[in-house]
Order: sequence, then structure tokens, then C-alpha cells
Amino acid sequence: MPRLSEVIAALDALWPPERAESWDAVGTVCGDPDAEVTRVLFAVDPVEEIADEAIALGADLIVTHHPLYLRGTTTVAAGHFKGRVVHRLIKHDIALHVAHTNADTADPGVSDALAGALDLRVTGPLVAENNLGRICELDHPETLAEFAA
Repeated sequence: MPRLSEVIAALDALWPPERAESWDAVGTVCGDPDAEVTRVLFAVDPVEEIADEAIALGADLIVTHHPLYLRGTTTVAAGHFKGRVVHRLIKHDIALHVAHTNADTADPGVSDALAGALDLRVTGPLVAENNLGRICELDHPETLAEFAA
């Protein structure tokens, strides 16, 4: 089984941390680099329900898009929402890794995956200098109501 450090190296190769916006907080929040990883749960937000799902699934690693800590913190006390998440993860030997704007700017990245899920054709980046976002087209015209459905 791969070690957490090996999985993180593979994730960083896909979504290099240096591609993150300067204000962003990407990378590993908690986890033992030498721990074995057999199951990974991918999620959008690192909330308590996701921690509970990871525990139920027997996951060793959660990879989220949005950071748990976007700004500096002074506590991981379990009396606070974010602290409770960290405590639950550490108690159950589950690592947490964040790939946010570094995954957004990757090519292909999160924006490409979302475009694919919506059956959109990518025509280019929204912000060319850092490859952020995507400009997309439909294969055929439809109303907003049709698209939303």
C-alpha cells in the first residue's frame, strides 16, 4: 500500500501547490506521512458530515477542494466546528489534504471536470494568465431552464 507521503506527492504532481493563489491555503492539514493509504474520499468541503462518511467508509485520506483553514488559526479546540473536524480525523487516523485554486488552475483541472459533467465544450480559460476558470459553449442552443434541468 502507498504511504500518505506518496499519495500527496502524486496529488501535488497533478495540482502543484505553487499554482495556488497567494491567499489560498492548500496542502496537508493533518496526517502522518508514513501512514498507509488504502481508501480515499474526495469531497468539496471538509465538514463534519464528510469526516463521518470517511469514518464509515474506512477512508485513510480525505481530499477536499475547499480549505478547512483559509486564514490562520489560534486553536483546534474541539469546542469549535473546525477543531471538531480535526479531532475526529486525527482520532480515526484520517489525513486531510486540500487542493483548491491549484486544482482550479490545473489543465485539466476542476473547471474542466465541471464542464465535462455539464456536457459543456471548453473553449479557453476565463483568466488566461493563470488558467483560472473556463469559458464554455453548449453543443446546441437551449434555454436557461433546459440547461438548469
